[in-house]
Amino acid sequence: MVFKSPSKYVQGFGVLGEVEKYLVDSMGKNLFVIMDPVVEETVKPMLNQCIDKGYTIAYAAFQGECSRKNIEKYIELAKSAGATTVFGVGGGKTMDTAKGVAHLSGMSLVIVPTAASTDAPCSSVSVMYHEDGEFDDWLFLNANPNLVLVDTSVIVKAPVKLLVAGMGDALSTYFEARVCRASGSKNQAKASPTIAATTLAEKCWEILARDGVRAKLAAEAGVCTPAFEAVVEINTLLSSVGFESGGLGAAHAIQKGFTLIPELHRAFHGYIVAFCTITQLVMENVDDTQLNAVLKFCKDVGLPICFADFGYHDVDYDLLWEVADKTNKIGVSVHHLPFEVNTQMIYDGLLAADAIGRAYHANYA
Repeated sequence: MVFKSPSKYVQGFGVLGEVEKYLVDSMGKNLFVIMDPVVEETVKPMLNQCIDKGYTIAYAAFQGECSRKNIEKYIELAKSAGATTVFGVGGGKTMDTAKGVAHLSGMSLVIVPTAASTDAPCSSVSVMYHEDGEFDDWLFLNANPNLVLVDTSVIVKAPVKLLVAGMGDALSTYFEARVCRASGSKNQAKASPTIAATTLAEKCWEILARDGVRAKLAAEAGVCTPAFEAVVEINTLLSSVGFESGGLGAAHAIQKGFTLIPELHRAFHGYIVAFCTITQLVMENVDDTQLNAVLKFCKDVGLPICFADFGYHDVDYDLLWEVADKTNKIGVSVHHLPFEVNTQMIYDGLLAADAIGRAYHANYA
């Protein structure tokens, strides 16, 4: 059994303004920061306080995809700056790119998410894409981040839809970890899941069901409440540890197949994962109580439960078959379900999930 987690996780209102407190000597004094340009105005002044503490900082704006070509570009920039520690500041692709840079260059890694939109911050894996946005492969790293710093004074200013996307990503955690344990499948560390990981994954769904709507309302009001802080932790820490050490199932495998659909390239990862979680539950043929609880949660917080919710009205059924076939072929974790899975089953699950979602909307408008 293997359980993986970041060396240190820090969450709180304003913690980014005292980042130097959490940097250790082994990280050195030369920081290379890969940052989403949209958060530069908010975050850069907070990070610049490190300069007064004897650190040097070189900044690079993140552009494009988390791709092999992009990672190589940032490695060269980091080396030119004499960097000892890489910071990834921003969204999932920015953070995954920084992870790849640190992994391939042997530097320390600090992750600073600026939205609670994904479970990427704490994991030791980067999701790689081709330059056109189609899924490429997983890049498995030799370690989790040295430090994950989650400043909720920054997170609460992010668009609310990003918090919702994080809830969609976290929603899948329990249901995927559950099938891994049921089928005896390996987790992302290629080992048996620990009880701790499965328990943390279960906690994700418990807290989302309890606090998800209240967290969204707090975010809409621009305030940090206990419910908001709890959901940020779920989206960022527990979902990450839960998926990596608990294991993945069909939801994330199907999401990778969805990258074949050009109309969904701009859809948030977590929105797609939420719908794919419903698809997995349909494939499992869970009881109405459980399925309806997930449908209600998604509808209440604004996650999609049918194709139309993505704005994908003219469904290309031939392409959807390709999605199912790609999932069956390369989506290893779809075969973590405790029964045999094939392309037809995935295709039928997607269409059935869409029909169920449309019916749920009609019945609970």
